Amino acid sequence: MIASLLDLQLASIAWIAIPLAALTTVSTLLGGTVALRYRKQIGTIIALTGGVVVAVALFDVLPEAIDAVNDSDLVATLIGVGFLFFFLAERYVVLHHRDETEQAQAHAQVGALGAAGLSVHSFIDGLGIGLAFSLSTKLGLLVFLAVITHDFADGFNTVTFVLRQSDNRRQALRWLATDALAPLIGATVGSLLSISEHHLGYLLALYVGFFLFIGATDLLPAAHEHPSTKKVALTVAGFVFVFVISLAGAR
Repeated sequence: MIASLLDLQLASIAWIAIPLAALTTVSTLLGGTVALRYRKQIGTIIALTGGVVVAVALFDVLPEAIDAVNDSDLVATLIGVGFLFFFLAERYVVLHHRDETEQAQAHAQVGALGAAGLSVHSFIDGLGIGLAFSLSTKLGLLVFLAVITHDFADGFNTVTFVLRQSDNRRQALRWLATDALAPLIGATVGSLLSISEHHLGYLLALYVGFFLFIGATDLLPAAHEHPSTKKVALTVAGFVFVFVISLAGAR
């Protein structure tokens, strides 16, 4: 009986998480399309996504992690581990799109390595959606919101990174397709995993570090490289939007 109920719960999670992850695929493809056609407008769009991603980490994923783990010191440590891990992973493949072109080109096959790193990153995004839904629908939806906004930037970065190294549009499109499908695969895996609430809290704490890293080192600096009142307003709007949703959900 218990096994049957567990199977039913996992099935219901999958029915929610997987279709939503499919929308992140669309977001990634859209980001890649913008990179190919409208590169000059990307900073304005990313300004909004940066605010959303950081706010989701602070106001939704972090409180859920603290409640699940019930040890604020351990949660803080895991956040630091998550932040440092993704920093080192990104540096290892020279993934950061703000590296000087000469430095990036000095690494063999860096375009493919960077795109592969972004694809793994997108798989982790999808995994987070599936796992978050297993804790609560509200958390799942908010993690989805964070993922779909910054997956747009991922699609953009995948295309620009490959084109920057090789100027090969076909290779860029192949990696864009891989990156777009990765969150869908991740959400499928995450929604089918059976994990205790306590251990899920560990993963959520790591995700806080992940989201803070993405927002603080990729999205916000890229958006405000050429600051404007409009970009600042969009970042604040994204931040406040998630904060208001979090307050409403807590009541």
